[in-house]
Amino acid sequence: MAGGGLFARLKAAAAEDWHAYCHHRFVAGIADGSLPEAAFRHYLVQDYLFLIQFARAYALAAFKADGIADMRSAAAVLQAILDVEMQLHLDHCATWGLDEHDMAAAPEALETTAYTRFVLDCGQRGDALDLAAALAPCVVGYGEIGRRLAADPATVGRGNRYASWIETYAGAAYQEVAGAAVAQLDRLWAARGSDARLKPLARLFAQATRLECAFWDMGWRAGAG
Repeated sequence: MAGGGLFARLKAAAAEDWHAYCHHRFVAGIADGSLPEAAFRHYLVQDYLFLIQFARAYALAAFKADGIADMRSAAAVLQAILDVEMQLHLDHCATWGLDEHDMAAAPEALETTAYTRFVLDCGQRGDALDLAAALAPCVVGYGEIGRRLAADPATVGRGNRYASWIETYAGAAYQEVAGAAVAQLDRLWAARGSDARLKPLARLFAQATRLECAFWDMGWRAGAG
């Protein structure tokens, strides 16, 4: 998926952080079904709150876009988050006894606030390329995690209460979303990139990846308590 474009370069520059994110013990617990239910339930609530801010980030991406094509691309993702992904998330949460009213009333965890406001700040202070780089660890990372878990013979399928989560992010629909994010990074790099921008973008990408790790940590601690 990553090829030899900007995403591959950013990922390589943040290799240690990326591995910690994609192989986090929270992810391992999803793979073998050992993750405590309390950890996953807390994660689901915070992920709902995260999606609200994530949608705002794509509204900002439309504002920051250079032309109609990129505006339409950002608007399409925004609509997909609001009308499709959030509903799928709510449907999944319902199977865990969580409803939208309760989740909307829940306070944001500090990790949720830190991550989402970091992404929004990157977009507000920078340009569309900065924002895309800040969004990439989430969008592309979940696709990579889902694909790897689905292909790993050690991943537990039958009887794993988290199998549907794996199937969602390994599925063709989400893989297309992740691939489109990689392609968008390359388009923005071609239009706005330069050697001088690579290191700042790599720092931004690495920080967003570490914030993803902190998001997993937040869920894990909820299960440990």
